[in-house]
Amino acid sequence: MSGPLGVIRAEGPDAASFLHGQLTQDFSLLGNADARLAALCTAKGRVIASFIGIKPQPELILLVCSRDILAATLKRLSMYVLRAKVKLTDATEQYAVYGLAGTALPANGLDAAALPGKRTAVGGEVSDEVSVVSLYPADGVPRALWIAPAGLPAPVGPALDLQLWQWSEVRSGIVTLTTPVIDAFVPQMINYESVGGVNFKKGCYPGQEVVARSQFRGTLKRRTYLVQADAPLAAGQEVFAANDAEQPVGTVAQAASAPGGGWAALISMQISALEAGGLRAGAADGPVLQVEPLPYALLEDI
Repeated sequence: MSGPLGVIRAEGPDAASFLHGQLTQDFSLLGNADARLAALCTAKGRVIASFIGIKPQPELILLVCSRDILAATLKRLSMYVLRAKVKLTDATEQYAVYGLAGTALPANGLDAAALPGKRTAVGGEVSDEVSVVSLYPADGVPRALWIAPAGLPAPVGPALDLQLWQWSEVRSGIVTLTTPVIDAFVPQMINYESVGGVNFKKGCYPGQEVVARSQFRGTLKRRTYLVQADAPLAAGQEVFAANDAEQPVGTVAQAASAPGGGWAALISMQISALEAGGLRAGAADGPVLQVEPLPYALLEDI
């Protein structure tokens, strides 16, 4: 089930330090048993790519991201390598990425209760053969990513329908950035500071000053919320509230069709619009959006 996901391979003695200086996450302290959510930002603090990063070997980091943004992301990162001893490549064809959910986790020898952000090496702690990353659950159902070199056996169990996986991604509350919403949000607008996607103690990276200022000056005015609708939704759609038919109050960050009908979406919008209510997608008279509780707590700005 690797369809929508791709893999960037960063290899060399400077792999961790290079990524540490480019992304919102602390890659210098990334352990073999860890997985990190991270973002690549512009100088203005806007997210242009998001990743799940793992370090299966001391000088090897794999970044899993949406395949549609991979080429542009790789090109941008490569511009800053300069003299760093790191080689960046598109390794999508060299790796298979599967989504695991529910009973598929224990069936493959994994702890279904593992907290998000953990990497399990199948075949030994230093193995580069198979990495399994625990993700945020969807509606209480545990989930994970299975990342292995192409050609190795797939995980055991029945195949998971791609539509069902994409729906579970939305229901988990974690935004995976895709082309329609590149450069649309600072990390906090998609709740990344609340789900471990931003490390405020690390050193500089592109956009770091903007991201830090948004957090520590009480200026967070937009958050991401989980919604349902009866009509199709798509990333990049504008969101309107009942009190203003002219100006959009937010943007659909990610959307997927539900197995039983209807749609689920993550929308980034003004916090004040949540209080106003009457949310609709695409236009003031568009599909009604029903807000549901997020599966995690939002951190307060400081």
